[in-house]
Amino acid sequence: MVKELIKYPTPLSVEYGINVREFDEKLFSLIDDLKDTINENNLKALSAFQIGNYLNVIVLKNEDGSFLELINPKVIAHSGEVTTVETTSYYDNLSAQVTRYENISVIYQNRAGENQVLKAEGDLAIILQRKIDYTFGSTFINKLSKEEKQRFEGSLEFGSDIGYENYCPTTFFKDKIIRFINIIIALLFFVFVISFLVEDKKMLSDIWQYQLYTSYFIGLMTIVYIVYGRYEGLQYKTCTSCQIGNILGTAFIAMVKLSAVMTLSYIFVK
Repeated sequence: MVKELIKYPTPLSVEYGINVREFDEKLFSLIDDLKDTINENNLKALSAFQIGNYLNVIVLKNEDGSFLELINPKVIAHSGEVTTVETTSYYDNLSAQVTRYENISVIYQNRAGENQVLKAEGDLAIILQRKIDYTFGSTFINKLSKEEKQRFEGSLEFGSDIGYENYCPTTFFKDKIIRFINIIIALLFFVFVISFLVEDKKMLSDIWQYQLYTSYFIGLMTIVYIVYGRYEGLQYKTCTSCQIGNILGTAFIAMVKLSAVMTLSYIFVK
């Protein structure tokens, strides 16, 4: 019998799937339901979780139309890593870049309750890992990198896939650079204030030299900020914070702050 697929935002259980203990007609009926649902929806595989059943059962459809039944599957060995773009029926029309093991060994039972071992690689290894995720009440969203998870959650919010070229992160590495620049400028101002407590002319001269060389460093870091900011802008074309005008404006403000501190230091310290 064809069953309805569970889809987002209906939550999946966060509990583990229940291992099969009785190999009876009830189990065989579930397996038949999974097969019918796979055929109806033109899918490659299904976990029982995806049709609302908590038994630890997975069915995969082979290229020749036959089915592979895995009862109580468990990954016992793995090697290598591969990153691919995945889709799943749980998140309709959405995709994500997921890093998984390239090769795995799975122990499972057949419908006779006999232990079997399957060594899988490539696409088969990936789809097995995806379906085994469901037996833990999980989806690939828990496998995503921080940045990819941000992009994918944006896709969920808009209800459609956000292409990588249209994705705009909430944080950028260039933001860390400008934050570092502002901290150094603040330290220069602090040194300027401290200089009023210094009377020794040689020490004041040393302070000025320190500030002068530090200002050169800040100038260099500002160039790095502009160049790297532009690089990020080419990666995320729709981000307004990545546009060259925004980057140059931020750099200009930092240089105004630096110029103000250095002008005061030149007058009162040098």
